Amino acid sequence: MKKIEARLLGIDQGSVLMFSDFESDGIMWTGTGRRVAHRQVRFSEPFLHPPSVTVGITMWDLDQTTNQRADIAAQSITCEGFDLVFKTWADTRVARIRADWMALGPLAGPDDWDLS
Repeated sequence: MKKIEARLLGIDQGSVLMFSDFESDGIMWTGTGRRVAHRQVRFSEPFLHPPSVTVGITMWDLDQTTNQRADIAAQSITCEGFDLVFKTWADTRVARIRADWMALGPLAGPDDWDLS
């Protein structure tokens, strides 16, 4: 569990179109086996410490003739941002994915001193 001083809590959020591979016959739409898509996300301002980040698929467009397999996660979370990672495997055909994210964490206040 992260314990955050409630004095100055920052909440940032956004929406990312991960890919739209059906338009370009990209690997998520035409490929098979393990496939991965990465998108780097930058926060609107840095957090004091790495925040807690949640992600979810808010739009998915999948081929209805194959099994629907998907994994999405926030990885490499820093004070400045994180990597949004979408994975699929086997015969799943993914036309496009949009993901929303939310980050909650401490912010530096106007009275905080940086002694570094």
